[in-house]
Amino acid sequence: MCGVFGLVAHEPVNQLLYDGLQVLQHRGQDAAGIVTLENNRFHIHKDKGMVREVFRTRNMRNLLGNAGIAHVRYPTSGDAKSSAEAQPFYAGSPFGIVFAHNGNLTNTAQLHDTVYRQYLRHVNTQSDSEVFLNVFAHELRQQVSHSDTPFHLKIDDIFHAVAQVQAQVRGAYAVVAMIAGYGLLAFRDPNGIRPLALGKAEQNGKTAYAVASENVVFSTLSFEFLRDIAPGEAVFVTLDGQLHTRQCAPNARLMPCLFEYVYFARPDAVLDGVAVHQARADMGVALAEKVKQSMDISEIDVVMPIPDTSRPIAMELAHHLGKPYREGLIKNRYIGRTFIMPGQATRKKSVRQKLNPIPSEFEGKNVLLVDDSIVRGTTSREIVEMVRASGAKKIFFASAAPEVRYPNVYGIDMPTREELIANGRTAEEIAREISADICIFQNLDDLERVVRQLNPAIEGFDNSCFSGCYLTGDIDDQYLLALAQSKKSA
Repeated sequence: MCGVFGLVAHEPVNQLLYDGLQVLQHRGQDAAGIVTLENNRFHIHKDKGMVREVFRTRNMRNLLGNAGIAHVRYPTSGDAKSSAEAQPFYAGSPFGIVFAHNGNLTNTAQLHDTVYRQYLRHVNTQSDSEVFLNVFAHELRQQVSHSDTPFHLKIDDIFHAVAQVQAQVRGAYAVVAMIAGYGLLAFRDPNGIRPLALGKAEQNGKTAYAVASENVVFSTLSFEFLRDIAPGEAVFVTLDGQLHTRQCAPNARLMPCLFEYVYFARPDAVLDGVAVHQARADMGVALAEKVKQSMDISEIDVVMPIPDTSRPIAMELAHHLGKPYREGLIKNRYIGRTFIMPGQATRKKSVRQKLNPIPSEFEGKNVLLVDDSIVRGTTSREIVEMVRASGAKKIFFASAAPEVRYPNVYGIDMPTREELIANGRTAEEIAREISADICIFQNLDDLERVVRQLNPAIEGFDNSCFSGCYLTGDIDDQYLLALAQSKKSA
């Protein structure tokens, strides 16, 4: 679940790209990269680490130009330990292309074989993004080769290349790319699984355009949020600031990732017409109804969130139940998001570093803890132990998301069933695993209803980690087994 950002401006963009990446830092903490374009020359700097760690003053001085793209990485494929996997990636032909993407391809092996054996292109990393880049570069080259102006790229050539790519590539993706001498390209998968937004600003009497994973980037940089880029749509901005758009995929449909609204997106974001904060507040109301059905609410003394994502959920739940809302867990804001940290040992250690209980808030009370979701159970188990050690009598645990029972193959790092605490377990068994007295999960239908009611144009969702139904239609047990084996050997 990475973050992408790109813009064509009429002033230097290095600081804008850096500031935009800081806003998207929650989407990836493993690596970061920026590429700028100056006089048809790319300037690039990328490395492992947080944005503030990767970019120093000396790096920023070298990122010259009025256009560029940027990326924060959360590894779901490739080698998470290698800085070579950091994006954006570069291809020298045709024209020179830099490329970054958020999501995960599901036919990477097939595409890699095609790129190597048919296109005679070399892929130097294990990243599906580099494979993706080479597929696009080949298709762009094909368009130019058959053009009556083979040394000049036309807008139609770019959109036709995107259409050919979307016919071959399966999975989830939101792409930003820069073509040397021409401009900024962005496009989205035909199901709209991964988010992508378009914004603009007036600079020196001219219009600057930007694309980003979340619209919150725009207000930070004094840009205006225009709209979400549609599923299957491509957007191209020339270096002089002319905007071109085209639908490049037949039968495109809006089926965004449901987990974006539950956990990943910033609360102040609006994704595909849905205000994330409002969606989470409404999740709290729906979850309160499930709590009423599942237990005697007279046992609950106090409702507490597990900060930060679940705060609006817990507040609305407490109000709906007529119970006191209190904050008993203090978050260390200098620790990253534990769910997206690689490695079980790292995640477990970070839970204790990230959250610290206030014993007086728990002493002698029956506490309803509210979280956005329970995935591996590592965080939940550690928190329950801390709360119980702080003097709580009973601990009830409520999740705003349903049980996560299936791997996600579209950009969220939960590739094996063995990692998922809900795999093969009932809610009662999960409660025992995390040492809670009761464990309550949101119903999938209620969660989908809550989000869709904020934008009825949403046709459905990628809910695969809850339902086991995969939108791209190419995921079977053999695929999941191979994915699990590759994860174990990584």
